[in-house]
Amino acid sequence: MVISPRKKLAILISGRGSNMEAILAASGDTSYPAEICVVISDNKDAGGLQTARATNIEAHAIERSDYASRADHEAAIKKAINMTRADLICLAGFMRILSADFTKAYQGRLINIHPSLLPKYKGLDTHKRAIDDGEKEHGCTVHFVNSEMDGGEIIAQEKVPVFSQDTADTLSARVLIKEHKLYSKVIADLAKVK
Repeated sequence: MVISPRKKLAILISGRGSNMEAILAASGDTSYPAEICVVISDNKDAGGLQTARATNIEAHAIERSDYASRADHEAAIKKAINMTRADLICLAGFMRILSADFTKAYQGRLINIHPSLLPKYKGLDTHKRAIDDGEKEHGCTVHFVNSEMDGGEIIAQEKVPVFSQDTADTLSARVLIKEHKLYSKVIADLAKVK
């Protein structure tokens, strides 16, 4: 029996990297079909960089302020991704909108997890907006990334109920549990067919 190699993941973060940690935990099982090969952040103080380094994963801070233009910044990120020959590029709390040139370069290989049931609540403050609108359900979405913010093809979603006593924080915590499971599952499914 031939065992196919695990797919390589490049993870882009801006902060603590909790979704990255969930993917890292899933990939700790050698039967998981993917492994993280590089973590890239646009914030040198992102907690996820330290997590990656502590587990011997290549980690780079590529801050926007270090580059003359958005194109130069994205070129540096692309170079770091391409050096690893990553099969999938996963945005995990990466808080920068990527250009059409960048998203086209990785079309069909660039995915994101967003804390709402897209197409509802693109952008920020999704939990507060869902509560303010009286939603009964909220959740998270994994989608392919295109040049439209949170507008790419939906791959999978998970729902949670919205309770009358919910705050943005309590709803966020409940959605985050679903995010961690859903993202790892979608990555595994994509890794098996890529």
